[in-house]
Amino acid sequence: MAEGGFFKRLLSGLTKTRDNFVKNMDYIFRGFTNIDDEFYEELEEILIMGDIGVVTTERILDDLKEKVKKEKIKEPADCKQLLIDSIRQQMDIGETAYEFENKTSVVLVVGVNGVGKTTTIGKLASKLRGQGKKVLLAAGDTFRAAAGEQLKEWANRSQVDMIGGQEGSDPASVVYDAIAAAKARKTDILLIDTAGRLHNKKNLMAELHKINNIIDKEFPEAYRETLVVLDGTTGQNALAQAKEFSEVTDLSGIVLTKLDGTAKGGIAVAIQAELGIPVKYIGVGEGVDDLEKFDAQEFVDALFFTETE
Repeated sequence: MAEGGFFKRLLSGLTKTRDNFVKNMDYIFRGFTNIDDEFYEELEEILIMGDIGVVTTERILDDLKEKVKKEKIKEPADCKQLLIDSIRQQMDIGETAYEFENKTSVVLVVGVNGVGKTTTIGKLASKLRGQGKKVLLAAGDTFRAAAGEQLKEWANRSQVDMIGGQEGSDPASVVYDAIAAAKARKTDILLIDTAGRLHNKKNLMAELHKINNIIDKEFPEAYRETLVVLDGTTGQNALAQAKEFSEVTDLSGIVLTKLDGTAKGGIAVAIQAELGIPVKYIGVGEGVDDLEKFDAQEFVDALFFTETE
């Protein structure tokens, strides 16, 4: 469990999602007298509208129907806790690993421009440095003019070193240099930023392939982690992006940013359940401390929090 401060931020960050999604759901639990097809149809609509997604919604409802039958539940109001449990179950894909934090590792960070990728890398660097790790940043996004400068700013703020290249230079050569520096400086964790060109998938695929090959060749002993950064405010679009990135590289985790102030917080459930890739970090604000390890139990608690609790 993260400390209380973060839960409070998560709670306030999910206010819009809660108002939108949970209030409609409560209305159904209170408004229906029977558990019938109409009840399930209304529930399905609200889950889909809450960005839980069609596939995950079907799974949740199938699970709920089974439990209702098994436990011989007659009152719609008694379904609420069962539904919460089903949602939590969909998000639980075993022990989420943060092994890279305790090993010499290379963390490749992918994601389209504008999702908060560079900021996420900066926050992650700060977090890891706070744990006593020696961190090095590699500015592998040589495509976007401001990317290197932005990363440099975060490197300074987090008090970590950075290896960069000229704008337009080959990202793979930046990664090559960064690996050499990481070895020489006995770095614990090398964080690599990458260009976010999803619309040109062939180029992106070739670029990531080249970067991965260099890491395999030059740093075979390093533990590997590939995180995709997604913008929580984009809802189903974030799910589509995650799917596309999983086609071009092996993803091991998801960072969901901008969850504060969005009505689409349900997307955290959909992404984890549909892709089977764990959400590892979530961001609920601009501050350096607003990136936290994801906790499914805590997330669902915050989503369904009521004032009486």
